[in-house]
Amino acid sequence: MYKIPVSVLVIIHTADLQVLLLERADHPGYWQSVTGSQDPGETLYQTAFREIAEETGLNAADYALTDWHKENQYEIYEEWRWRYGPDVRFNTEHVFGLRLPAVVPIKIAAREHLNAIWLPWQQAARKVFSSSNAEAILELPSRSRRT
Repeated sequence: MYKIPVSVLVIIHTADLQVLLLERADHPGYWQSVTGSQDPGETLYQTAFREIAEETGLNAADYALTDWHKENQYEIYEEWRWRYGPDVRFNTEHVFGLRLPAVVPIKIAAREHLNAIWLPWQQAARKVFSSSNAEAILELPSRSRRT
C-alpha cells in the first residue's frame, strides 16, 4: 500500500526552547523532528498523536499540541519516492508544535531512528537536513511568545 502524500512535522520543544531531534535509521546523519504520513481516515491531529507516540514514546495528550496552521509543499526526495504512488512527486506537510515543560526521556523507535538529542533551538535549526524543518524551528521564539 502506498503512502498518502500528506504528512505532519511536529516540533517537540520545551518551554525554554530546547528542541528534540531524531537521527534517521535509514539515513544516518539526517536529523529531524517527528514526521510521518497520514494514514487513511486519520485527521491531522490523529496523525500527529500517533507519530509522536511511535517515534518518542510520549503521549501528546499529556502536553500542549498545537496546530501551527502552516503548510509546506515539497518534492519528495528521489530515494523515498518508491513509497508513494507512481505519479506522486510532491508531499504536503502540516506543522505542529508540542510544548513540554522540560526535557523528558525519549524512547525512540529503533527501526526508524538511531539517536535522539535535545538542542537549543538555534543549534537544532542548523542540524536538521530539511529546510522546512529548519524554518519551523526558527519560528519557535515568536510562536512561544504567543502562548
